[in-house]
Amino acid sequence: MPQQANQPLPAGYVLNGYRIEKPLSSGGFSIVYLARDDKDTPYAIKEYLPSSLPLRTEGVEVHIADDANLAVFRHGLKCFFEEGRALAMISHPNVVRVENFFRANETCYMVMQYVRGRTLQFHIQRNRHEFTEAFIRRIFIHLMNGLREVHARKLLHLDIKPANIFIAMEGRPVLLDFGAARITLSEEAMKLKPMYTAGFAAPEHYRFHPDELGPWSDIYSVGATMYTCIGGTPPQAGDSREEKDRMIPLRTLARLHYSADLYDIVESCLAVDRMKRPQTAFDLQKRLMDEPPEEKRGFLDTINTPLSKLFSR
Repeated sequence: MPQQANQPLPAGYVLNGYRIEKPLSSGGFSIVYLARDDKDTPYAIKEYLPSSLPLRTEGVEVHIADDANLAVFRHGLKCFFEEGRALAMISHPNVVRVENFFRANETCYMVMQYVRGRTLQFHIQRNRHEFTEAFIRRIFIHLMNGLREVHARKLLHLDIKPANIFIAMEGRPVLLDFGAARITLSEEAMKLKPMYTAGFAAPEHYRFHPDELGPWSDIYSVGATMYTCIGGTPPQAGDSREEKDRMIPLRTLARLHYSADLYDIVESCLAVDRMKRPQTAFDLQKRLMDEPPEEKRGFLDTINTPLSKLFSR
């Protein structure tokens, strides 16, 4: 994702009653700030500010001199505002809560719940040795509850990855950073390049054909995220897999023991052909909730088994 080249809002600036503390992250479409209200409640505020357009070199106002850029900016602004309005209607423990959205400084802002915890990416880097099959199934079963709610609102996330999944302090997974996903669904905004992360984006995401995108596109990203949880590295980029699929089999990357069923689930999510993936978040959730079939035991597995148990089978 391209780095944000525009000047962020300064620390201490009061934005519609929220005091900006510092930028938390920046990317292709936005800057996210930590801010507090007059009761000292923390919030994450996302400012629509595409990095591909020179918008703010100083001060707080957004300025666009080029008419062509103005048309692109306004289209993206409309998408961002509509998405904020749609997300504000979602109240789900596994989706970041949008508390408010408003226009200011010639752009648009989305005020979101500030979730305390760490990203899944952090845990993959620090604690992957603790990623048991039970842990992975639990995290993604709950995450699918949130994704089902998003898809029910006719929204797509289109940037699911470990950095956009937060593990709250109590262990609850929360889907973050929808970016400006609706922009990628419109051919009017070709100048605003589609937002994706190599390794996590579905092959159809690269082609910029809105009619190919659907819940199955987010399912691919979920599969890539589970692959990374187990293997420690993302799979081969989706566009290059279409040319020549060299994705490393997950079984060769795993450090712990996982069932063949879990490997099969991840591989089905990562099917290059979108029609061969689970088609909905509910389909994937059902597979994750099924108890994996008992693995066949080989001779070496029986060495430490008491003889009385072996003969009683």
